[in-house]
Amino acid sequence: MKILVVDDDKLYREILKDALIEKGHEVVTAENGVEATTRIFSSSARMVITDWVMPEMDGPALCRWIRSQTAPGYIYIIMLTSRSQKSDIIEGLRAGADEFLMKPFDPIELEARIRVAERILSAEHHYMVIFALAKLAESRDPETGRHLDRIREYSRLLGNMLVHSSEFAGALSHADVETIYLTSPLHDIGKVGIPDAILLKPGSLDPAEFEIMKTHAIIGGKTLGQALAQYPGAKFLKTARDIAFWHHERFDGSGYPHGLGGNDIPVSARIVALADVYDALTSKRPYKTALPHERARQYILDQRARQFDPAIVDCFQRAERIFAEVSKRLSDSEPPIAAAPAPAAALVD
Repeated sequence: MKILVVDDDKLYREILKDALIEKGHEVVTAENGVEATTRIFSSSARMVITDWVMPEMDGPALCRWIRSQTAPGYIYIIMLTSRSQKSDIIEGLRAGADEFLMKPFDPIELEARIRVAERILSAEHHYMVIFALAKLAESRDPETGRHLDRIREYSRLLGNMLVHSSEFAGALSHADVETIYLTSPLHDIGKVGIPDAILLKPGSLDPAEFEIMKTHAIIGGKTLGQALAQYPGAKFLKTARDIAFWHHERFDGSGYPHGLGGNDIPVSARIVALADVYDALTSKRPYKTALPHERARQYILDQRARQFDPAIVDCFQRAERIFAEVSKRLSDSEPPIAAAPAPAAALVD
């Protein structure tokens, strides 16, 4: 395990570093949160052990910064502190910490906490299989490029912002967001049941074909629902099922397949719905050219409280610059151009 230790007390930082190295871990250090932000991704650390009180950027602020970033994998955070009040623990958890360890730390307890983190992080290997299956299904459509990569980045970005919003306070955690990130690639898994003549049609779908295309949500939702029935304790299957079933529902109740509206739509599906549409609008498809970010942005803002949850649209608006950066970084090498409004079929993709 590569671990980043962040503490402004040099002696305590070295003591912690030596204890971790003795257990076989690779350690990098930083003396405050600002320095940590420059080292965490360059060092490829999968765990951060940070003090709470530090100059320039304290522990909670560092947690919030980490959770706001797009990272190649989940970063486990242990907050090292002398604070023990319930309000402090709640504040730290809301900021994005996974664990707390009291000062002065017990080396045996520290190693036990690290073992727990290793088990949690190892679960990502299971999700790699999920992503591979999603990629296999997507391979039937050669035009979708890096669609899955972009969808999960957009979903994580929106989710991490919602955790800190007043509308979702206490209802969504960073762990929930990570599950959404890891299962969102399965949103269109039901397209394996759509005939090639429709799925790969180079032009717009006619009304009858569109109705058949819409069944991919039912196919995917039922398939994952059957798996969930066999393993009811698997939270990732529930999240994947919810996303596949209902990411085409609309906040005003006019979507499909069940016409759900508002908070009846699982929050995971509401998040992926916006991410999916943004990517459909800004990506080239057989039936449409790619819209520039500004056109996609305006469409999403116009659909606030219609197609999309207002709180999620508000998060999108605050993060739109990052959306545009992700779209460019994970592009299919097709520069967006100005185009006519996308046809209805674009919102199925």
